Amino acid sequence: MLAILCSLAVPGAASEGVAPATAVAPAFSPALDQTAALRASQAAVGRAIGDYTLQDRDGRAIRLSSYRGKPLLVSFIYTGCFQVCPTTTRALQQAASVARDALGDKRFNVISIGFNQPADSPQALKSFAAQYGINSPNWEFLSPSAAIVPELARDFGFAFAATAAGFDHLLQVSVVDAEGRIYRQIYGEDYSADYLTEPLRQLIAGTPVTDATSLSAILEQVRILCSVYDPRTGKYRVSYAIVLEIAGGATFLVWIIWFFLGEWLTRKRAARRARA
Repeated sequence: MLAILCSLAVPGAASEGVAPATAVAPAFSPALDQTAALRASQAAVGRAIGDYTLQDRDGRAIRLSSYRGKPLLVSFIYTGCFQVCPTTTRALQQAASVARDALGDKRFNVISIGFNQPADSPQALKSFAAQYGINSPNWEFLSPSAAIVPELARDFGFAFAATAAGFDHLLQVSVVDAEGRIYRQIYGEDYSADYLTEPLRQLIAGTPVTDATSLSAILEQVRILCSVYDPRTGKYRVSYAIVLEIAGGATFLVWIIWFFLGEWLTRKRAARRARA
């Protein structure tokens, strides 16, 4: 897995990026050390995120703890970026759309945090979201106070540094589990939808069914567990081969239990006859 660094050095210089599997040497020296940034980002995996209070696009206070209970995707952006941040946001938008189709509209949330304060105000983030047509009910844009940005960034393992033309920063999406711990870091300005959907699917499939008596809930969990990514279409589909394997395995397990139970009852009856 390769770290991706958005680097802006001087006006007119091209922004360089690395696709998830392809390295591209930058044409200039970035303000951030890519290896150190990646190391700090990976060190955040497994870390519990603090309960920070931020503002949504309407200026209302939102605590990060309010997102617990479901997996969460977190990206850091700055609204003054006119090339890389819009590209990464569109990539996240496309991947989140595929994930919603595969996993359900209400199974996870997405937040984008504006780290350039005070420029990334609630109104600036609202305009950014509107400009790129992001109006999903499970996706919010949040503005932290300038005072908490360094600590907030450290919690997520997000590295950034100011430059003459903007910021160098890690192109990162954090996958956070339902308990508020970082589960995985995804890097790049463009990636296929399965980079995000797979860890979300793992988290959701591993969550116990809340209503064990509901057949629809059980079937929904099985559907999510048995969905596979089709790179030709960029979508997820249910693999009926996996469904049959699970059904066959469950049938075999029931048969084994029945067999040993029958053997135990037979031996118990034989022992009673021997004592009689």
